[in-house]
Amino acid sequence: MTTLESSKKDVNSTRRQFVGAVAGAATVAATAGAGTSAAGAATDDQRKLGGIHAIPPLAPQWQSLDLAKIVKYPAAFLSISQNKSLYLPTGAQAGEKQWERGSLAATVNVVKAARKAENFKSFSWIGYEVFRENYPKSEFDQAQYESWAKGKENWTAEQRKQDNDLVDELEALVEPGDLRFNELALQTAFTGTHLPLELARKNIKTIILCGIHLDWCIEGNARAARDNGYLPIVIGDATAAQKPEQEADAMDRINNFFAPVISSETFINLLNEPAKT
Repeated sequence: MTTLESSKKDVNSTRRQFVGAVAGAATVAATAGAGTSAAGAATDDQRKLGGIHAIPPLAPQWQSLDLAKIVKYPAAFLSISQNKSLYLPTGAQAGEKQWERGSLAATVNVVKAARKAENFKSFSWIGYEVFRENYPKSEFDQAQYESWAKGKENWTAEQRKQDNDLVDELEALVEPGDLRFNELALQTAFTGTHLPLELARKNIKTIILCGIHLDWCIEGNARAARDNGYLPIVIGDATAAQKPEQEADAMDRINNFFAPVISSETFINLLNEPAKT
């Protein structure tokens, strides 16, 4: 079998898994309440599964908010690190098997809903390169970036470029005028990129965050968004950590201190609900 044939086989396998994930995400969303406590919180065993199961109840401070109103403010959608590196069996980060999990299917649902909402003024597709030879680096960066590429030093320039390409399911949803760039800092898109100017020029107030990794770039960007005066909302099942069992703690931390964490289904419902005030 040629390399091209093998690649096509891997991609076709991934597509089948993605279709299954979409159906699975719908089933999980429909049954997410099963087995939970009276307060609506998942059990500890469920939370270890990650994804939709790891989303905590809204922290007390967020419960007073009119989220149906907030998601209708001038808004931006951010997809972070949803590249072929993570979603293809041939990717540099394929060991995580993100294509077997639900973040991609949930993100597709979020993007489609946001496209229909007239208040979404900005869509950004933000890459996160594993191969960072030409990035500005401190000594810490140098050591960390080299560790990411360890064992892949012989990858061709074409392989490295493809690794950072947006996964096809999301590439199909990109439209003219969307912002596309790579993060240049360790865990935020707000440093050294066009994003701050984009958000300021379009008078954005609310930022919807999807992508990978939940406990790194998603949390980092939620913190940065808050520090820059925005209202970030993390779509829990449209994000993922390296391991599913790491997601509950990350969602708790984000939800308790930095931003509401909600499901893709809740986000879509909020867009369709009238504001309370």
